Amino acid sequence: MELAGARVLVAGATGVLGGALARALAAAGAQVALSGRDAARLEALAGELGGAPAQAADAVDVDSVGAAVDAAAAALGGLDSVVVAWGVVAFGPAADADDAVTEELFAVNTMAPMSLVRAALPHLADGGAVVLLSAVVADAPTLGMAEYSASKAALSAWAAVLRRELRGRSVAVLDVRPPHVDTGLVDRALAGTPPRLPAGHDRDDVVRAVLDGMRQGAREVVVDPRERRLVVR
Repeated sequence: MELAGARVLVAGATGVLGGALARALAAAGAQVALSGRDAARLEALAGELGGAPAQAADAVDVDSVGAAVDAAAAALGGLDSVVVAWGVVAFGPAADADDAVTEELFAVNTMAPMSLVRAALPHLADGGAVVLLSAVVADAPTLGMAEYSASKAALSAWAAVLRRELRGRSVAVLDVRPPHVDTGLVDRALAGTPPRLPAGHDRDDVVRAVLDGMRQGAREVVVDPRERRLVVR
């Protein structure tokens, strides 16, 4: 898809990676609408982007998510793409996981993106794109991160089916599964202490790969395990 002039909703825009994606899309000429939980940060980012339409929404509140999608579509006159950058993490042995924490992991990382995409599809133009931010743990479940890994793997499985179901509309579904990126997410874990992690992957490199994937109508952004670089395919 051509990013210049594209109407794009970025959900999770008040997060570090979501905000970086919103700025990059705007710099590429896209018409960006914003959604996020932190109303003050959302307002500040909207002002930074020249008054971009913005509406606060909590990822686990289905009604507020739907309202944010409808507001973005109304403000932009429809949607060409949605980018979902929500995410939470938790750590610890699977046998000791708290059920309430596990429920929140799946609510934010899996169920909320599904809900937003379903709300957006009636507004989404044929030939558009759905972008879902998953993680490398979807492919490589990690010790001490079983529930987080499972929530991301579930989102990737859903994306694979959605992609096939939307072929008739030529809507690309881009599943982004980067390695650890230093966004501060591990310091805001719902539970547990993070294991020793590798140095965070360059955030700007992830953003570039996502935009390249959108332009190419790609299926996924993944890490090459041999060269430790992102591959768009």
